[in-house]
Amino acid sequence: MGTILAICVSEKKGTAKHSIEKAELIANHGIAGDAHAGDWHRQISLLSQQKIQAFREKGAVIKDGDFGENLVIDEIDLRSLPVGAILECGNVILEITQIGKECHSHCAIYDTIGDCIMPREGVFAKVIQGGSIAVGNEINVSLTQHVSRQKNFKQHSQSSTLNSQSSIPNYRVWIITASDKGFQGEREDISGNVAREIAEAAGYSIAGYTLLADEQAEIENELKRICDNNLANLILTTGGTGFSPRDCMPEATIAIADRLVPGIAEAMRAAGMAITKKAMLSRATSVIREKTLIINLPGSPKAVRENLNAIIEELRHGLDVLTGRNTECGENA
Repeated sequence: MGTILAICVSEKKGTAKHSIEKAELIANHGIAGDAHAGDWHRQISLLSQQKIQAFREKGAVIKDGDFGENLVIDEIDLRSLPVGAILECGNVILEITQIGKECHSHCAIYDTIGDCIMPREGVFAKVIQGGSIAVGNEINVSLTQHVSRQKNFKQHSQSSTLNSQSSIPNYRVWIITASDKGFQGEREDISGNVAREIAEAAGYSIAGYTLLADEQAEIENELKRICDNNLANLILTTGGTGFSPRDCMPEATIAIADRLVPGIAEAMRAAGMAITKKAMLSRATSVIREKTLIINLPGSPKAVRENLNAIIEELRHGLDVLTGRNTECGENA
């Protein structure tokens, strides 16, 4: 259980958020009067007070709302919650839809301090059930996904699901990008966006997104968290597959694997070799942990598109077998 310490809104995009004492939350919209509310998956942005305080201890002079957060929550490590977790405050119900975000341009805080916590610590949610909240209200966490009572709720592509009438299984994809510069907000994660676009076009739903530095232990922990909590059927990683001393994605992936799936990475390298012989330099691997398939993709947006397009159609059969929807690996001639 936590406490709402601050509620922040901005009436116009591109302007700083300011604190208010209470707010009205609208289902499938966000905070009434907030410029970032709307029919999409990031209706509410949240930060943990403990993360903000740690940033202040670096010498930053910041006030509530400076990171663009709508809610500041005390006593809950929001970053540790999985996508799909539920936050309840009185009658209000929020569902976590995204962990972390891309930083497309540096904010004033980054320009001053050289860092910003929102890309890695920010958590985003949609409003399942509206109502009133106020500073000082208690907020509770449930790890059980909420079944929306709204029949016509339209989800954004980042958390979309296939039409219930479709006969194609709706597999959940989590995208992880490993990039020191991206983690520090110095580079836009174009590769992660390319992977998301291709996965969505193939009919997969995006379960979550994580941006990490090239740190093997942190990558391993995130892979294990997603797999062991069954948060996704497929994890697509981008970056960290080259020869740089900091590149450690294959090592992290193999370290947490139950079983190897070498054919997928071999197929991607073979497809890449038809375009450039430099494809042989990729150290990407593919593995299984629990019921989740993990595939390493390169850091180059062009290479991500080439590699993922080469394998995306065949992956669904492998996932059918892995998840028990199809018990036969072979196909009838």
